[in-house]
Amino acid sequence: MAAKSLPKTCLVLRNSEDEASVAAWEQFQQIFKDMKVGTDVVDLQSASSIPDYHAYETVVVLLSDVSPLKENLMELCDWVSEGGNVLFALTLQKTAYSSVIEQKLGIISSGYDNTLVDSIYFEPEFMLGGGQAYAITDPYDSAWAVQLSENAKVYAHVNEKNGQPVIWENQYGKGKFVVDNFGLYEKVVRGFYAASYSLLTDVGVYPVINGSAFYLDDFPSPVPEGDATYVKRDYGMSISDFYMDVWWPDMQELASAHNVRYTGVIIENYEDATDGTIKKQKDTRRFQYFGNMLLHQGGELGYHGYNHQPLSLSNVDYGDVLPYDTWKNEAAMKKAVKELIHFGEDTFPSVSMSVYVPPSNVLSAEGREMFAKDFPEIRTIASNYFTGEFAYVQEFEVAKDGIVEQPRIISGAIIDNYMKMAALSELNMHFVNSHFMHPDDLLDEDRGAKLGWEKLKNRLEEYMDWLYDSAPELRNLTGSELSGAIERYGALTYEKNVTDKSVELKLNHFYDEAYLMLRFNDGIPGKVTGGELEHVTGNLYLLHAVNDEVTIEKK
Repeated sequence: MAAKSLPKTCLVLRNSEDEASVAAWEQFQQIFKDMKVGTDVVDLQSASSIPDYHAYETVVVLLSDVSPLKENLMELCDWVSEGGNVLFALTLQKTAYSSVIEQKLGIISSGYDNTLVDSIYFEPEFMLGGGQAYAITDPYDSAWAVQLSENAKVYAHVNEKNGQPVIWENQYGKGKFVVDNFGLYEKVVRGFYAASYSLLTDVGVYPVINGSAFYLDDFPSPVPEGDATYVKRDYGMSISDFYMDVWWPDMQELASAHNVRYTGVIIENYEDATDGTIKKQKDTRRFQYFGNMLLHQGGELGYHGYNHQPLSLSNVDYGDVLPYDTWKNEAAMKKAVKELIHFGEDTFPSVSMSVYVPPSNVLSAEGREMFAKDFPEIRTIASNYFTGEFAYVQEFEVAKDGIVEQPRIISGAIIDNYMKMAALSELNMHFVNSHFMHPDDLLDEDRGAKLGWEKLKNRLEEYMDWLYDSAPELRNLTGSELSGAIERYGALTYEKNVTDKSVELKLNHFYDEAYLMLRFNDGIPGKVTGGELEHVTGNLYLLHAVNDEVTIEKK
């Protein structure tokens, strides 16, 4: 594992008795793993001493109450004044100890109360997608009410440009403090912590994926089943004609406008049989019509299911949650996947397919194991980034068995506040977009059918506009191309050497190209050898490395 070999440049202070510290640490373990930061971790509950700060480049404090640090708190401040870099990642509680260091953090006055964080406005030069406020789904009083000195530089506020500060930095002596004061500790905000961490040190560096994928689940498939009420209301035509004459031309137009290349995943039929009985799809004209047009537009086809029954055995009980049956045994499951692969090969000869999307993002441990064991042609599983009912939840990584785990982040045409936040966060964490939708969204009231296709289409278009306005450098990829990018990103580690004149990067496990985010907190980049640097916003740059050694001269 690449992370194991990383030099330990960051010291993490946490407290296993503090609920917020535990929640934050769960996210930070993955953040550090993905940013390729080697860490030493001290749990203040059990540690008898804290290592010498001078052995590290950064310290991340995952404590809401800093009192357990005792005299070490002053030593930490002394280390910063000598040139150290500290991130306080949790909303701090006002105590006698925090009062002692307030001024050093840039705070001139503070109360005992917290402020409601119902949306966060990010400065445009701090993050991709900044310059606007993003609503918080379940807001609470999560930010310490503080007033900052004029010297503190604020990167995010509650609600608007002049709102309560929630991310800021403050120079102290030769070093700096960065403070996160928004109090959210879940997967959906990882990118805000990644951006904050990159403010530390002269040059913040972390590898990214750089890819955008749009999936069409159940496409091509038989004519979707569902309620045609709103299609009839708005278009006066059958579901089949609507997809042919309205929906698909619109989807193609959206793709052309943004250079998107869809990945469509095939469902052979909607039969419910899970006992191993196979009913081959005879009518392949619809499949070929849509599938070939998608391929012609530079898209890609993958697998979704022989039918729409997730690969689970009788040890899974869906209860009233999902309307599915489980498979009789592993042989029946295997037979269905074999049939799906044969159907794909017969309908689209000479088209290579390697991506599998689990129906409803549900995949059992047995189903997952079966792919690794029996179906080497499946190289990628694209399921879910966030937890859901029975969902197969993933991180962006290559599994031990070599299959690429490629989670999809958001879905549908109604991009709600939670999804907007997730999309923003992942643009800044992994520099990635992954979205899926079903053609039958507009046959289901829960997914917005009542709004009608015109409105749903406009919302999807708004999302694409936001995405490519925020990150014009983002590459449009198909599912398997995104997997290639995840493989390169997953293997990559780096060593950096920063001098007054240059930044030198040595990339380990480099294959043929790599992408990294660089934040120049000190100095301006000049000539680059071994790659290309693109300015993305503020002091943030995207490096496209084409060599395992990259040198960036400073102006």
